[in-house]
Amino acid sequence: MPRPTGRVLTLLELLQSGGTRTVAELADRLGVDGRTVRRYVEHLIDLDVPVESIRGRYGGYRLGPGYRLPPLMLAEDEALAVLLGLAAGRRAGLPGAGSTAGETASAKIRRVLPKHVAGRLAALLDSLAFTDPSRPAAAPAPVPDAEVLLTLADAVRHRRPVSLRYTDRSGHRSERTLHAYGIVAHEGRWYVTGADPGTGEDCGTGEQRTFRLDRITDARPLPGCFEAPTDHDPALQLLAGFAAAEYRHEVVLRVRATVGQVRAHLPATVAGVTELAPTADEGEQWLRVELRAERLDWLPPVLAALDRPFVIERPSELRALVTAFANRLASHALRT
Repeated sequence: MPRPTGRVLTLLELLQSGGTRTVAELADRLGVDGRTVRRYVEHLIDLDVPVESIRGRYGGYRLGPGYRLPPLMLAEDEALAVLLGLAAGRRAGLPGAGSTAGETASAKIRRVLPKHVAGRLAALLDSLAFTDPSRPAAAPAPVPDAEVLLTLADAVRHRRPVSLRYTDRSGHRSERTLHAYGIVAHEGRWYVTGADPGTGEDCGTGEQRTFRLDRITDARPLPGCFEAPTDHDPALQLLAGFAAAEYRHEVVLRVRATVGQVRAHLPATVAGVTELAPTADEGEQWLRVELRAERLDWLPPVLAALDRPFVIERPSELRALVTAFANRLASHALRT
């Protein structure tokens, strides 16, 4: 039978979940009578926990504001959410997230976690990578299942194969085996990269080889282990996969610019950039820029904003669009 101290802590956890709890509800959850519930509430008040008594037909108890934070009771998924929030805040440079307060808050949570939970959360935080944000998410992204996330993180740390149940963007369901290399957070979504042992291809080289975590309904560890490449960068692999995704048009440009100048207008999620050897007659750095696009009409304004010399290798349709765009700009400039 739980000891009274354990029931008092359980009462605190119930009140922290929000709302007003009736005496009858609390008594049922704790397995005690109403008089004992009131005694437990008095214990919390003696500990300076701000418990308010609400009178009336729908009355009961709730937590109110206090002069200091009471002890917090976090479930496993809640602790995961807090630690991931602190990690993401440090990455984004949010005020306080990367400060001493953020570090100590994370340390306090990790220090009191049960051993098996702490190990799984540590595996996730160690295997997690972030891409540089290129634009804010247009809408809240689907949230991955916490158990799937933790299972994949454990697979990354211990180099264990996993079996996935996956639904692709067309709704096709399949079971896959994955050698997971890393987990990446990108623009509000979560991905896992790795290798498909059935094909030997890297998962980050295309859409079907990078898995969105919210589309994984089940992840189970398999026997055995694997060796991951030492130079694998999950975030770069993911971005390269986006840039190489299948679209209607394949665009190849040569641009006389620095990588930074190109990336200011064409992020890594959109285009791949390769440095070309400088020619003897020009002596300046040229870059090959490759991207795929469903439409081409957005590219002429981007090239104009880049404002650097460029050569369109393909497609020919883009040359016509750029010429037409330049003519429109020239006609507008001549108006008086």
